[in-house]
Amino acid sequence: MEYAIFGAGCFWGVEESFRQMPGVLEAEAGYSGGSTEHPSYREVCSNTTGHAETVRVAFDPERVTYDQLLDAFWSMHDPTTPDRQGPDAGTQYRSAVFTYSPEQERAARASRDRLAASGRYTRPIVTEIAPAGTFWRAEEYHQRYLEKQGARSCRR
Repeated sequence: MEYAIFGAGCFWGVEESFRQMPGVLEAEAGYSGGSTEHPSYREVCSNTTGHAETVRVAFDPERVTYDQLLDAFWSMHDPTTPDRQGPDAGTQYRSAVFTYSPEQERAARASRDRLAASGRYTRPIVTEIAPAGTFWRAEEYHQRYLEKQGARSCRR
């Protein structure tokens, strides 16, 4: 089992999307990339902790590759909008890949560069790629949120 962390806006939809992928063993909503220990949702939304809403993915690399996870990540959001996804705005909604190894970092940068060269976007890709620090699991009510609500939207 390996881990990956992705931030692509509202974590509810991102978690749901990764959870549906064959080879993904677990996807959990949380917070990454900030300076506050044990941040709460309210604190993260205040734009004072530096955290992004993220999803930590546990995956079986024999069933799904990190590159396949990256491909899915790029398709889940617009990586050209700084600190925003759809109607959600703030640093917690930034596009980010937090890597657990030099191999993941190289793969993430190569994937981003291929996407940038593809011509799919006219604006630059602003996705942060940084080493994974502590992943803080979000409050329980955020876990499998869309599944619990029977919804398919991240509108709050």
